[in-house]
Amino acid sequence: MSTATLDAARGDARDAEVAELLVGAVDLHCHSGPAAMPRTLDHHEALLDCAAAKFRALLYKDHFYLGVSHAVILEKLFPELGVKLFSGIALNNASGGINPHAVDHAVKIGAKIVWMPTLSAANHIDQIMGQGKTFPKTAKKMLDAIPLRATDANGQVSDATKQVLDIIAEGDVILAGGHLDAAEMIKVFEEARRRGVKRMLVNHPTYLIGCTDDDIRTLVGLGAHIEHSICMWVEGKSKKFTPEDLLHLIEVAGVDRTILSSDLGLLGSPKPVEGFRQIVRLLLDQQVPKEDIRKLVADNAARLLGLDETPAQ
Repeated sequence: MSTATLDAARGDARDAEVAELLVGAVDLHCHSGPAAMPRTLDHHEALLDCAAAKFRALLYKDHFYLGVSHAVILEKLFPELGVKLFSGIALNNASGGINPHAVDHAVKIGAKIVWMPTLSAANHIDQIMGQGKTFPKTAKKMLDAIPLRATDANGQVSDATKQVLDIIAEGDVILAGGHLDAAEMIKVFEEARRRGVKRMLVNHPTYLIGCTDDDIRTLVGLGAHIEHSICMWVEGKSKKFTPEDLLHLIEVAGVDRTILSSDLGLLGSPKPVEGFRQIVRLLLDQQVPKEDIRKLVADNAARLLGLDETPAQ
């Protein structure tokens, strides 16, 4: 057998391994459109890609709007695809900031996640404007963001944030840290735990957020899952880190508390499902056990969403 034939056979075997590991995968961070930012695919196309790869669930994220209605309608229109669809609300200026009324409405119509401010977070604005870090831009110029914090002038968690946390706790949905900085996020998550929030997620802790290893350990100690954005490890304009960085971060938080989500849909990078394929290949190349890869791309996110829980009677 020729070398080329052997290489092709190895490639086919690896592709089969990757495909098998992605059966039942869950993406908690898909940036499909319609959106103010240019996207490589829309919500329907993202659903079709996930169905073809036999994903279990997909969660749409937009910085400007609540995506629950899109998720509900698409799942109803295409039940044969077998993919559960979810969304939530990001508490940016477009949603009224840290707005208990917006959160109450979102949770009541089925939101599964509430993100603290992202594009409107004071930390985000400082990182992008003050420190010159890059971030995808909207297709058309939007109104300038009004900086938002989850803390008050005294550095304590604000009353509006506390009310939002109570609604999240009552609805038993996911609190995500958004683009708050590490210190502010820790304060919010500490308050969230006191108020009974059971599901917490830290978004890309090493990008914009500024988490140290100790910060990650603190957040895990509070009960949070740590989400790393696949887009920052696969080929494309958002690639920032090495495979060794990822292995280290998984070790810091622990396999059982780490989630890999795509954070894809942006121009110049792979589509979300292709991003998952690339990250699984990377992990296999790094000799990460298959059972650990399953936790990272499927099981942990499914548990955070409560997909296997029996509904309360």
